[in-house]
Amino acid sequence: MILIAVLLPWLSFFFRGKILSGILCLILQITLIGWLPAAIWAVASRVDGKNRARIQRLERNIS
Repeated sequence: MILIAVLLPWLSFFFRGKILSGILCLILQITLIGWLPAAIWAVASRVDGKNRARIQRLERNIS
């Protein structure tokens, strides 16, 4: 999934159900200069999503 986030950042957002973010990322990726920030944004968002899921799982286990 990280490879998809780097090569096609907008597709990474679409797979996770974030359609509006995916469209914004696609617009950003259309420009050559915007491709790198879009890729970084997609990877950071992916990592943040995994961390949030991990924290929720740990909170359920503690309770």
